[in-house]
Amino acid sequence: MSDLLAVNLLVADRTYRIRLKVEDEEVVRKTAKKLNEQIAQFKSQYAGKDMQDYMAMVLLSYVTDTQSAAPALDDRELTLSLVRLESQLDSALEDTGSL
Repeated sequence: MSDLLAVNLLVADRTYRIRLKVEDEEVVRKTAKKLNEQIAQFKSQYAGKDMQDYMAMVLLSYVTDTQSAAPALDDRELTLSLVRLESQLDSALEDTGSL
């Protein structure tokens, strides 16, 4: 555990002390910054809500974006698998002289 770095992050007006790997610090800080930017955006669009409402909006937005991106990722993986399979079939057919 000594290779973990203690970091204070401000997210949604609260400070969180977390421990993380040194190589993960930049990504975590960028993520926290993005969260705070999205919260600020929702605050400007929907005045009068409390912080829990804004956090819920950010979470819903994130999950929606993730869900809509998932099929594209699956399609790419499927395409790569099919290309590999086609290549294997071509090689097998060449070996048998059927191609």
